[in-house]
Amino acid sequence: MENKKFTKLDEEFICENCGKKVEKLIYTSRDHCPYCLYSKHVDINPGDRLEECKGILKPINIEINSKKGYVIVFKCLKCGAIRKNKTADDDSMEEILNICKRNTL
Repeated sequence: MENKKFTKLDEEFICENCGKKVEKLIYTSRDHCPYCLYSKHVDINPGDRLEECKGILKPINIEINSKKGYVIVFKCLKCGAIRKNKTADDDSMEEILNICKRNTL
């Protein structure tokens, strides 16, 4: 994950995958649903909302980074782009483990 320009933009939203209301994260910018871990392909650089695709980002893998902890690997269901972002403190550990299990079978 390259740390390019970062625009702090912490917004509530309704997850387009599971339909749950997602609250602001407060300590940094929220970019994915803590329940199902799906995201939306809206940023070129974090928080800029300049990406034209607007597709759904499906969590496809979990990486472990010595500095950032768990990192979610997303694949856009519309354009196929791969994006990564670290997990948030309130992310579902059950979903994180489910993604790990799918990739070890």
